[in-house]
Amino acid sequence: MTSSDLAPAPVETAQDRLARAKEASREVARLTSGQKEQALEAIARAIEADAERIIAANERDIRRGREGGIGDALIDRLRLDEKRVASLASAVREVAALPDPIGQVLGGHRMPNGVALEQVRVPFGVVGAIYEARPNVTVDIAALALRAGNAVVLRGGSAAKESNTVLVELMREALASVGVDREAIQTVDDFGRDGARALMHGRGFVDVLVPRGSAALIETVVTESTVPVIETGAGVVHIVLDESAPLDWARDIVVNAKVQRPSVCNAVETVLVLRQAAPLLVPVVAGALQSEGVAIHGDDMVAGLVTGVIPATEEDWSTEYLSLDISMKVVDTLDDALAHIRRYSTGHTESIITTDSRNAERFLAEVDSAVVMANASTRFTDGAEFGFGAEVGISTQKLHTRGPMGVSELTSTKWLARGSGQTRG
Repeated sequence: MTSSDLAPAPVETAQDRLARAKEASREVARLTSGQKEQALEAIARAIEADAERIIAANERDIRRGREGGIGDALIDRLRLDEKRVASLASAVREVAALPDPIGQVLGGHRMPNGVALEQVRVPFGVVGAIYEARPNVTVDIAALALRAGNAVVLRGGSAAKESNTVLVELMREALASVGVDREAIQTVDDFGRDGARALMHGRGFVDVLVPRGSAALIETVVTESTVPVIETGAGVVHIVLDESAPLDWARDIVVNAKVQRPSVCNAVETVLVLRQAAPLLVPVVAGALQSEGVAIHGDDMVAGLVTGVIPATEEDWSTEYLSLDISMKVVDTLDDALAHIRRYSTGHTESIITTDSRNAERFLAEVDSAVVMANASTRFTDGAEFGFGAEVGISTQKLHTRGPMGVSELTSTKWLARGSGQTRG
């Protein structure tokens, strides 16, 4: 036996996985649209075939989460039951059915010297994601990244570690089953915070990083990363009710936007009611919310119209509750509502309920958020609802992309120039 036989095996690092993802990204970028569809179908089948294993792993995560007191909002995001697992597989198939963006010609022209120019979509290369307690994001981002010709490196957090371990293993096996390099899907979860740091400082390996989760997580990624970041922001979401808002629209839309799934970023957090409409709308809307178990944090006028109101503080106007809580305020005019939104909005989604077309168009034009609506629930701000199959997140920044991020948002562009011997004079 030689000394080399006794040498310990080299210890794998998070950066090793980033390097393997980078290498695999070159292969994924060359896959045809049909090959990518085949890979995604294999992932969907694997999720369906091992649904019981996924749910069992998720139950272990939920049990540990409850013991750790992570809160009902995160438990809801964490949960994968039979219906949600089926939805994961369905979402992968929807992504596979989307048009392949790679090679799409966005524009071009012929230069005076005869050189032909085309601007085309190309993959980013390696997409990184850091997120919390959202095992569905593990599958959504991997599927979208692959459809756009990218490799992906995932850091899903400790709350969903068991679920994510199983999902990543299944997806890697599915890729290998159809001849695609399994290294195109990587996780750095087992490196803990060192894995997250490796992603944030993976310049040269990771081409873009997307954080999803709490405001604190997003702020950490944005401020510490040396890799370009697409910021997905918190959702202090507003709905404005003006004097012309139909009572049934106001009631039904606000209740849907708050109650249908309160733990998500597109749930409404603040309702602003114009003063002339308040005596009619506030009692009905607030009563409907309270009947659904919603706690109302209201200003003095709201408290004068509704019983059981919690006095609103300054902090309420900037709070993303992610729970069955909502803040409600009466404002004098649409100008005041717009000013409130400018001050407290996180730039995610805002909606106005009105039959006054001038108010609607003014609101749509002046509100500076990723998604601005008239007469619709804010819960529609979602990649699947927008027809993207799934989403990477809701971008609240203005560079590269804004709003729900689908396949096309995980691409860059390059210029192709075709000449016939031209030189520049």
